[in-house]
Amino acid sequence: MSLGIKNAVIVNADGMSDGLQEILVENGVIQEIASACADKADRVLDARGLLVFPGFVDLHAHFREPGQEEKETIETGSQAAVRGGFTCVFCMPNTRPPIDNAAIVAAVRARAQQVGLIHVIPVGAVTRGQAGSEMTDMVELKRAGCLAVTDDGRAVENSQIMLQALKYAGMAGLVIMQHCQDANLSGKGVMNEGFYSTLLGLRGDPGVAETVIVARDIELARYLGARIHFQHMSLKRSCELIRFAKSQGIQVTAECTPHHFSLTDEDVQGFNPDAKVNPPLRSREDVAALREALADGTIDCIATDHAPHTREDKEQGFDAAPPGISGLETALGLTITELVNRKVLTFPQLADKMAASPARITGLAAKGRIAPGMDADLTIVDPNEVWRVDPQAFASQGKNTPFTGRELTGRVKATVCGGRVVFDNLSECSGKGV
Repeated sequence: MSLGIKNAVIVNADGMSDGLQEILVENGVIQEIASACADKADRVLDARGLLVFPGFVDLHAHFREPGQEEKETIETGSQAAVRGGFTCVFCMPNTRPPIDNAAIVAAVRARAQQVGLIHVIPVGAVTRGQAGSEMTDMVELKRAGCLAVTDDGRAVENSQIMLQALKYAGMAGLVIMQHCQDANLSGKGVMNEGFYSTLLGLRGDPGVAETVIVARDIELARYLGARIHFQHMSLKRSCELIRFAKSQGIQVTAECTPHHFSLTDEDVQGFNPDAKVNPPLRSREDVAALREALADGTIDCIATDHAPHTREDKEQGFDAAPPGISGLETALGLTITELVNRKVLTFPQLADKMAASPARITGLAAKGRIAPGMDADLTIVDPNEVWRVDPQAFASQGKNTPFTGRELTGRVKATVCGGRVVFDNLSECSGKGV
């Protein structure tokens, strides 16, 4: 079945179309972009007043399956993803058991294909059982379908193992993603160490726990000429280190999350466990630095770190509650509200941070851009729709969000993955125009 989209303002990382365009999709591929081609299709979507982006790519999400299906499943995570405009999601390996061998990779991929909504790409573990002591077989993980490896949830703290992992990941054609947090320094901290941790009487997690890993791994990447991707950056100092590394030609990339560029440690007041994340929410100065780093390209992409938990998990109290925010369905609204509307990013820069750059980092050459010959992964957005966050309406099983009741601007109206309409809310378009 072919698909046409008419009256489209196309947004790519290198700019927006001057006028309205039409897109023709056949066999999951964009065949034609012209002023009059949509009517050739079996089904036509009208995108008048809306923006059409490349399908968003999330480099960092937790779908919890296998082993923690009470928190999320591949099916419910995929449903949340399409509502958020994501057509490709990289799922972290800290499942039970961890994704550290080909059999588990195959099981996750098979389940995702059975669900059939989005491209789910399992990320393999760097070390067996994520225990930090013995490397996984990275060639096996690559052959099974992984494009990246990480021990997300914990850092690879042993420098010798990290050095070897960088070597073997490069040989296997995998991207190493690092969770930058020295557990010996962060200890049992539950929020950012500073004024508010003292005020609230909560144990602080010092920022140096993040930056010592960033600095070490920059040096290891420089030494080997290797690539590394830093996950969920949260600090001004981390941005400074990454900016310097890039100026030296070191092959580093980085991501940050919507909650880290939208909230500060002040938002922990009230002891709301939904504001507990890892790394923790940081200071106003750090938030300003993250926004600057997104604008100047120091931080390459926006990733959700979607981390759903049950209500029972989060109701244990701030100290005992697990860290994490259910983030797939609020990511676009937060990015438009906090960054685009505040003139931090333009819409083409949003397309870069949420589609083109994550596709480039992981080698998804046919994704991240709207052009003939590219995969037909598309996200249709009303940039003007104002809506209020209601976690009970989330498709995700995780209702844990500190943004409950928050008014956001910008909402996904339709998501197309592989040429199929996997989410369609166009009937409720505001019609305000762009």
